[in-house]
Amino acid sequence: MTEEAFDVIVVGSCMTDLVSQAPRLPKAGETIHGHKFFIGFGGKGANQCIQAARLGAKTAMVCKVGKDFFGDNYIQNFKDNGVHTDFVGQTSNSATGAASIIVNDAGENAIVIVAGANMLLGSEELHKALPAIRHTKVLVCQLEISPQTSLQALRMAQENKVKTIFNPAPAIPDLGPEFYGVSDVFCCNESEAELLTGSSVGNVDEAHKAGQELLKRGCRSVIITLGPQGCVVLKVEEPSPKYVPTTAVTAVDTTGAGDSFIGALAFYMAHYPTMPLEEMALRANRVAGVSVQAVGTQTSYPFRKDLPAELF
Repeated sequence: MTEEAFDVIVVGSCMTDLVSQAPRLPKAGETIHGHKFFIGFGGKGANQCIQAARLGAKTAMVCKVGKDFFGDNYIQNFKDNGVHTDFVGQTSNSATGAASIIVNDAGENAIVIVAGANMLLGSEELHKALPAIRHTKVLVCQLEISPQTSLQALRMAQENKVKTIFNPAPAIPDLGPEFYGVSDVFCCNESEAELLTGSSVGNVDEAHKAGQELLKRGCRSVIITLGPQGCVVLKVEEPSPKYVPTTAVTAVDTTGAGDSFIGALAFYMAHYPTMPLEEMALRANRVAGVSVQAVGTQTSYPFRKDLPAELF
């Protein structure tokens, strides 16, 4: 079973989003009436995995959820999206990761995240998944689990000549220097690039400079996403940075767009390994551009059948 060959394995987080929409954010000690409540599936790792799966990648998720209602539901959500769940662990020692989100009518939010079971994902689970990691084409990691677990997973992939995508999000200013050397593609947004390099990243030129600094630290290639401005791509073997513009769309909800981009990038790296990285980034941008035109996170992620044929 574990000897199956996957296109994409994601080692990362699952979060259940508990979202309340209210006219305004409550003050301390205050109870107010909201007008809508819904439960959504989130977490950077799971989001990225589900977007890759919806494009047609054979995916597996390595993660940890609680032995609770939310954990059971999350496992079913993976199955509904065609994600392999042999490496989804359940623990009685912690609850499934959850985010309590209040959104006001102006679109501002207040969020409390409890990482829960996500922080218990460690070496034991990675070793269980190692036979599958050896046979995968692309491994993806982020920072919503213990950074040491992400680093260990990236090292395992590199030792087995598996391509890696590392998304340093949520960004931490003191990111260990070892992360750069194990990243075939180091993919971050402008605020993450700013935090990591200490220099402002507000436009394409500044993104080029920040990307060159990240390359110097040991990455094989760097993608810095700039939202509606597109992204910049830098590679060790081609020192001149490439700017990849994006098509303008009317955004309804940008939640999870960065994860849609990374999930799509993982799909392209697995299915079209000889395609230039800037072309993959261009296509991944278009997939993410579709996701921002619908409400919600995973609910907004397009399936292959919903996308133009030229993207494949």
